[in-house]
Amino acid sequence: MTIRIVLADDQGLFRSTLRLLVDTEPDLEVVAEATNGGEAVRAARRFHPDVVVADIQMPGIDGIAATRSITSDPLLRGTRVMVLTTFEYDDNAAAALRAGASGFIGKDASPQELLDGIRAVAQGDTLMSPTATQMLVSHFLSRPAAGSAAESAVVGTLTPREREVVVLVAEGFGNAEIADRLQISVLTAKTHVNRAMTKLGARDRAQLVVAAYECGLVVPGRRSVR
Repeated sequence: MTIRIVLADDQGLFRSTLRLLVDTEPDLEVVAEATNGGEAVRAARRFHPDVVVADIQMPGIDGIAATRSITSDPLLRGTRVMVLTTFEYDDNAAAALRAGASGFIGKDASPQELLDGIRAVAQGDTLMSPTATQMLVSHFLSRPAAGSAAESAVVGTLTPREREVVVLVAEGFGNAEIADRLQISVLTAKTHVNRAMTKLGARDRAQLVVAAYECGLVVPGRRSVR
């Protein structure tokens, strides 16, 4: 199955380079390009791509606002956003995740890392390594807003096992690693992750990480002990 992509970047040369790179892959296809966030949103609504690769810094509507518009559109539930940033751990990266991005990648990434990232996001994975997750969380989500009563009620719907799984996801562990740590099958781990995502209203694992910290399920700097 071909992964359909919208490229959004205001730098024409960089955008063209990305397109040339993507078009060399038989399983990837660029269906549209955009020079700003507004164009990216319109392209997403027209073509319903699997992934929008968007620069954060764009004129007019920036990548963060575009991400928020795309991920909040019920008609684009199948579209995921991967943001490009010059600095992987700046405030913009955290803001993009809060806006609904499925992950981020630095503009200094290798061509293969970019291609693998697009595929990972299209499959619903989080484009953050455990190290990146911890650095991002400790640096930018260390002062999350106190959870509201509504958020507390939602967290209360999680089973004890689902809470354990969410904590491990927030620490950057994949399904196989979670299964090993909790001595359950990979399928069971995946089921717990999916149920937790549904209950917390998370589109993917990246959003589950954000929800875990913002709802107070995980305290920055404090890792689970097993």
